[in-house]
Amino acid sequence: MADERRDRPAAPRAAGSSKSLPAPPAARWAQVRNQGVWDAVGDLVRERETDLGRPLRVLDLGGGSGGLAVPLAELGHDVTVVDPSPNALAALERRAADFGVADRVTGRQGDADTPAFETGETFDLVCCHGVLEVVDDPTAALAGIAAVLTPKGHLSLLVAGRLAVVLTKALAGDIGQAREALTSPDGRWGRADPLPRRFDIDGLVALLDATGFTPIQVHGVRVFADLVPPTALDSAADREALAELERAVATHPLYAEALGILGAGLHAIAQRA
Repeated sequence: MADERRDRPAAPRAAGSSKSLPAPPAARWAQVRNQGVWDAVGDLVRERETDLGRPLRVLDLGGGSGGLAVPLAELGHDVTVVDPSPNALAALERRAADFGVADRVTGRQGDADTPAFETGETFDLVCCHGVLEVVDDPTAALAGIAAVLTPKGHLSLLVAGRLAVVLTKALAGDIGQAREALTSPDGRWGRADPLPRRFDIDGLVALLDATGFTPIQVHGVRVFADLVPPTALDSAADREALAELERAVATHPLYAEALGILGAGLHAIAQRA
């Protein structure tokens, strides 16, 4: 399960603002590593709820114990979480109950490689975070997601970025592994790499195009967050300062693209074509 699933997302920001709205109860402290993702998802769900005039129906693939699903449910949306782990789903049930949203969160066992989530339902938004790196066939997984989206439905896709591990390995002195991650077709640094694949932005956009999606935005996340030592983030002020830096990188008119490709995660918002 991706690290993002263990962190609590911060509250969504108001559109056009660098400040977060007051956080719902399940998300009162900002997790810097998730900030760029939650900002984009928060803006999207607010816009779509306004357009549709109702809460969203959300499918969260690989949603684990509800780190994203529960805050979305707190905002009034109905969320179905599909995850292969029974333990994670049990934790999801407990968390949803603890935060009073059990009636808006449904857990199902399965994964993006199976038709377990294809029950005839359609969804306004599918979140697929930290999943595409490990599925057997990313193209088939995205095609399956497109099939359960409503017309003009949206996908929030988060994958591991290739260049971040190249930089990390090089800085650690693992030059051979850095070169392997840079040049290998799957972005792995060697046979011992626990991750089956990583992505770059061009490859991610091409994959979305090939599976019936129109990318709306693609940006790097955790450009700096994974490089800053934990001792530098002891206070809430320190964490908020780093969150603001990550926001600034994601929205900078000159440097967003150049620095974004170095993000430990690449986040795409795409619409079903």
